[in-house]
Amino acid sequence: QVQLVESGGGLVQAGGSLRLSCAASGRTFSSAAMGWFRQAPGKERDFVAAISWNGDNTYYPDSVKGRFTISRDNAKNTVYLQMNSLKPEDTAVYYCAASRWTDFRGISYVGVDFNSWGQGTQVTVSS
Repeated sequence: QVQLVESGGGLVQAGGSLRLSCAASGRTFSSAAMGWFRQAPGKERDFVAAISWNGDNTYYPDSVKGRFTISRDNAKNTVYLQMNSLKPEDTAVYYCAASRWTDFRGISYVGVDFNSWGQGTQVTVSS
């Protein structure tokens, strides 16, 4: 498995930007698809972004498409989430996760594919 540590969260005003980082340790990072998810208080976990093992494929839900960008640097064992034009509804704890597969298979497979999770980082967007 892969061990994951997120960083970069914080408090930002609406319209601002943040970049989250997820540092990974473990031999399998470079061959694993990676994902970002978020969970607001009292709500279910939401899919935010995913990227294939080599960075060629990226995936976003409509709620963040055009505002968020996922990227990875396999030489640094790190995956990033650049978040622009932040909205108060983006407030949540953000988690990165590593998949057992090389590419994202879809939201329906999140529970079975993503088997390593970080501890999360809080993002708060004020209005």
